[in-house]
Amino acid sequence: MGGSAVTLNHFPLVVLLFLSAPFVQSFYLPGVAPHDFEKGDELQVKVNKLSSTKTQLPYDYYFLDFCNPNKIVNSAENLGEVLRGDRIENSIYTFKMRTDESCKVACRKTLSAESAKNFKEKIDDDYRVNMILDNLPVAVNRLKKDGSHSYEHGFQIGLKGPGGSKKDAKYYINNHLSFKVMYHKDLETDEARIVGFEVTPISINHEYKTWDEKNPRLVTCNSGTKIVPGSTVPQEVEVNKEIIFTYDVTFEESPIKWASRWDTYLLMNDDQIHWFSIINSLMIVLFLSGMVAMIMMRTLYKDIANYNQLETQDEAQEETGWKLVHGDVFRPPVKSGLLCVYVGTGVQIFGMTLVTMIFALLGFLSPSNRGGLMTAMVLLWVFMGLFAGYSSARLYKMFKGTEWKKNTLKTAFMFPAILFSIFFVLNALIWGEKSSGAVPFGTMFALVFLWFGISVPLVFVGSYLGFKKPAIEDPVKTNKIPRQIPEQAWYMQPAFSTLIGGILPFGAVFIELFFILTSIWLNQFYYIFGFLFIVFVILLITCAEITIVLCYFQLCSEDYHWWWRAYLTAGSSALYLFLYSIFYFMTKLEITKFVSGVLYFGYMLIGSYAFFVLTGTMGFYACFWFVRKIYSSVKID
Repeated sequence: MGGSAVTLNHFPLVVLLFLSAPFVQSFYLPGVAPHDFEKGDELQVKVNKLSSTKTQLPYDYYFLDFCNPNKIVNSAENLGEVLRGDRIENSIYTFKMRTDESCKVACRKTLSAESAKNFKEKIDDDYRVNMILDNLPVAVNRLKKDGSHSYEHGFQIGLKGPGGSKKDAKYYINNHLSFKVMYHKDLETDEARIVGFEVTPISINHEYKTWDEKNPRLVTCNSGTKIVPGSTVPQEVEVNKEIIFTYDVTFEESPIKWASRWDTYLLMNDDQIHWFSIINSLMIVLFLSGMVAMIMMRTLYKDIANYNQLETQDEAQEETGWKLVHGDVFRPPVKSGLLCVYVGTGVQIFGMTLVTMIFALLGFLSPSNRGGLMTAMVLLWVFMGLFAGYSSARLYKMFKGTEWKKNTLKTAFMFPAILFSIFFVLNALIWGEKSSGAVPFGTMFALVFLWFGISVPLVFVGSYLGFKKPAIEDPVKTNKIPRQIPEQAWYMQPAFSTLIGGILPFGAVFIELFFILTSIWLNQFYYIFGFLFIVFVILLITCAEITIVLCYFQLCSEDYHWWWRAYLTAGSSALYLFLYSIFYFMTKLEITKFVSGVLYFGYMLIGSYAFFVLTGTMGFYACFWFVRKIYSSVKID
């Protein structure tokens, strides 16, 4: 199955078939056609952004003084690519299919003070160059100590030599690139498809006798020799120093078929840990869910049977428990309009997440479809506004609200406005760093247009349809005078019970969360969408069950303020998600820059807020169904 390099938000049908390992690795997405190349066909290497896990700030390849073609052409980008900071441009590196070349001079550069400073800063921050050939990203093939191979995305710009202070340290640039292109040949025709793209970066201080611009010849390498890593004098980065960029390319036939060419990129991590930890997590949650369901069913059936057998009013008066609050349980909560807004937004996020995951399962959002995941999420969010308006209006009408237009405006603007404000501040910081990750003004305008031009009208349409329908009837009548709530035990206090409620849903996802965070912040590909979907379903079940249990205990202690409590019980799992992101930041990331830290926590805040709205809504709907069900099951005089 294809995957996607999930970025910034990336949370989170076709059952167990998708979980089998061979299927996950071999299924290729629809809509990407293979290119067949004949011997001698021109191959154009494209350059993508410079990326670093240390700073999380992508830069344009030509931000540094690399060799550039006469005219730099930016390839067509989709919305997702722009939001991710991808800038795919042409380069000076061109090959001829199945024609080996060695020691080709790309260009000669003399470094200015500014260029040398930029190179040193980027080497310090562990920046890597990302290139693409026939839609395959370049990778460095590393040999591990145990003899196995591992792939690394892109290659390092250079290396920092040993030195005392930062001022004295020497910096070396990888100015020679040794490319290896793997191809799979068709046995019947002479055509071949590219199935692998590797590079070995080398630093070499090139020398020459006289420089001929049309046919440059070097002493340090020539067309008949191949440079071996470690056998050369490295090229130092210094002001006014001349650097000659060279490359060579070899072609190698490979048994890998075109449909499986992404396997090496997707199998970079130790998969065993992933599979076992997720299965372990699922087992624990399924066991807990079974226990919860069993307790609920047995206790509830017993309660309902008892209540229905009470014949006299006196017996009913003596009885305690959830039946006593039947006259208040459907009393609208304080700030009922705000609850409607949050529930509507939660439905919107749920719809977006569900459909995105189905697309991902079907292979439409594989890594070869760069920016596909981000584009899908933005567009689905916009179109799901219809369901947000509808669900918000239905609930608002049940609460006997009258200002439906005001409620609809809040649903259309509240969550996106908070998101957009944080995003705008973060984008301004990225602009300040001159990073290519900054969203251009034109794209910002397009996002605002999607919001105002499509999402807002759809919320109004949904709201109009929801408000036209008859109001949801309560199964029992509400008393005119509110009942007094008895003193609650310490463990039934709102703060304590909501915080306890969030632990179980977070427990269902936190192992998968580790892999998602790694894919976002450590530049890995995330592709096991089959498992992610199962974990998503488990999350929903857990949110529903923990909310129902705590809601039941709350009603038994004669506290009928369950509306907001149900939402916050499941939603509090977002607090644990944010705390986990702090732990992940401290233990796994090497971010030192202030701006990068602000970016990380800004994006994690957006993610946690969306998670709060999603889980809160699921918990609320489960509790809403449960309360209606139990009060319609008992006879009330």
